[in-house]
Amino acid sequence: MNIALVFPPFYFEPMYNLPPLGLINLATALKPSPHTVKIFDFPLDIRRKTLSMDKNIYARCARQILDFSPDAVGFSVQCTTYPPAVNIARELKKLDPLLKIVFGGPNVSSIDELTLSRFPFIDAVVRGEGEIAFPELIGAFEGRVAPESVEGVTLRGSDRIVRNPDRELIENLDCLPVSDYTFVPPFSEYRDACGIGRSIAILEVGRGCPHRCVYCSQSIMWRRRPRTFSTARIIQEMKNLADHFGAECFLLAFDQFTARRSFAEQFCHGLIDAGLDRLPWYCISRLDTVDKELLDLMRRAGCETMCYGIDSGSKRTLAFIHKDIDREILFDRVRETTEAGIVPTLSFVIGFPEEERQDLEETLELALRAAATGNTNVLVQMATILPGTELYTKYRHMLVREVDTYFSLGIEFDEGRRLASDDMLIDSEPTIFSSFHNLPCPAGTLEELNETASYFTVIAALYPRSFLLLGIELGLPVVDLFFRFLESVAQKEIELSGAAFSPAIPQPSSTGAGPRRRLSPLACLAHFEDFAAQCLARRDVVVREFIPELIKYETCLFRAGETAGPASPFVIDPGGIHSLKPLRNRKVSIERFTYDIPGLILHFRCGHFPDSCRQRPVFLAFSRAPGGTKVREINEFGVDFLGLCDGQITLKDIADRLYLKYGADKERGEFAAECAEAAATLAGIELLAQEEKPYHEKKGGETDAPGEGYREKDPCSGSR
Repeated sequence: MNIALVFPPFYFEPMYNLPPLGLINLATALKPSPHTVKIFDFPLDIRRKTLSMDKNIYARCARQILDFSPDAVGFSVQCTTYPPAVNIARELKKLDPLLKIVFGGPNVSSIDELTLSRFPFIDAVVRGEGEIAFPELIGAFEGRVAPESVEGVTLRGSDRIVRNPDRELIENLDCLPVSDYTFVPPFSEYRDACGIGRSIAILEVGRGCPHRCVYCSQSIMWRRRPRTFSTARIIQEMKNLADHFGAECFLLAFDQFTARRSFAEQFCHGLIDAGLDRLPWYCISRLDTVDKELLDLMRRAGCETMCYGIDSGSKRTLAFIHKDIDREILFDRVRETTEAGIVPTLSFVIGFPEEERQDLEETLELALRAAATGNTNVLVQMATILPGTELYTKYRHMLVREVDTYFSLGIEFDEGRRLASDDMLIDSEPTIFSSFHNLPCPAGTLEELNETASYFTVIAALYPRSFLLLGIELGLPVVDLFFRFLESVAQKEIELSGAAFSPAIPQPSSTGAGPRRRLSPLACLAHFEDFAAQCLARRDVVVREFIPELIKYETCLFRAGETAGPASPFVIDPGGIHSLKPLRNRKVSIERFTYDIPGLILHFRCGHFPDSCRQRPVFLAFSRAPGGTKVREINEFGVDFLGLCDGQITLKDIADRLYLKYGADKERGEFAAECAEAAATLAGIELLAQEEKPYHEKKGGETDAPGEGYREKDPCSGSR
């Protein structure tokens, strides 16, 4: 048989696409059979511009599949890709009525009978794990085994839908064959098509989660029984993917990576012993399953970033979710994570059907406070209603369709709008396509909640400290201040553009569900300082007079992170030191502050938000660093020294010009030596750049010790 495995078309610019691991595993499981298997990765085809996005996209996908002359077609479906899979399957069956069509994935596993009853052109649904069930189902299609003997499958009988018994979970995951990536293009093609910096591989570490979060379909599908592959197998697979397939970074797929500490430690030590700690990786964790010691070990083993599922800042909402998270340990864990050199992403979910305005406020405030510690990413999403979850079971009768959330975007194939046929399909079957629908929430209108999920992360990324303290100063809840700012930006953008619609206010989507107001990073940078100034100007007394300078500091962080990387390093030749002409690195910005901003940032890192900040002159240098922005404090001598480094004046002339102000109590030769030492230090931290004409190769004499004219300080752990 020819067997086609299909990843349905999908395109969402903010996301990147990776090889479809589930389909790769199915193809790998079929390798010992005589069948010919081909994976159709339509999202990659869209990225490569070999598949056009228009009203005929589904017909073209069907024609490509039929060109393979398949006997059976398997679709991996979840959330956004469900409607495209249904439409392509319908087209396939119309063109080839004898073709066997199978659906699988977390969504359809819980609504298997409903799916088959609504869509007669689908022949079967594989529930849960498919590596054993799918090959057996193919055997049933061939007549080699009885269809009713294939466990974990729901299929269409002669006169009724037959739901076979559940299949036992695979206890020993190591018995599964290693994923064969020859079924898909090289990682580099995904990298280049998506415009990302590295070739990324998804590596399955384990399956299952013991928790009972009301919104999670994964724990349902895996029956709340966590299982892992052996660390030896995982490490060997990482090595194989890096050595033979060009993988440069790994996403470890398992919601409970650190739940069993011995497993995490064994994995990390194994990576280090194998010399694979050079390979960066990402994982998912919980605050209560890590500590400083484990985080330090993970970083040594190559962990670059990790995600913590915080979900909510409200105890009431956490109780509703069935999640037990101690928010008191949040700041300690975030600080320990960043100090280890790992960038944490904190995930929050809003819009649950029992959530009040105060619950939303507590979540957004906690998100800002966490982001204010530095080196932290914040993710805010609206609750998605997935089949099989408690949220779906209890509240599906309340489903409405007003806004398109994160998990309903990506199938806008009609000139940036969703196809009318897709909208009709989604509207006709809300219990099947529940991820495209919403639940009313007392915390706010669905439009407000969607705006919050879409754009609050911009505030958390750019101005977490300033925004939080501005709200405290004004006595306004964070959520109210956020909507005031959104409205202010919308009005400013209209005034600037003089048009009915502007970059801040997009045209509505095909469902009329697009946010009325938008907030891009550039719009936030352009308008937040004026917005804050206007708010403070209305106050008779301003307690936190340092807020404008804090805004300036956070603006500098972002601006420096946007600039190009460091210039070529300045190299000192001790044989001709006095004739050198130092050149300031123009890619580093130096700003003067009148408040003790470094001291303030240290308070934020510890979760403290003081009402006052002492005044003192501060000079800060902002430069781009891997993963963010590096901030250093320099003294007035350093500023004056750099101000003279124009690439035209010799080091000797610089020393002469600064002598009266800084060296009057020293011999000129002694002061000149200190200036040379300061130049070496400034060059070592890339505040000096190479001249247009290269100097001699470095021969020694450079020192990492700060000179007398320079004081190094790093209040932000190197990046934001």
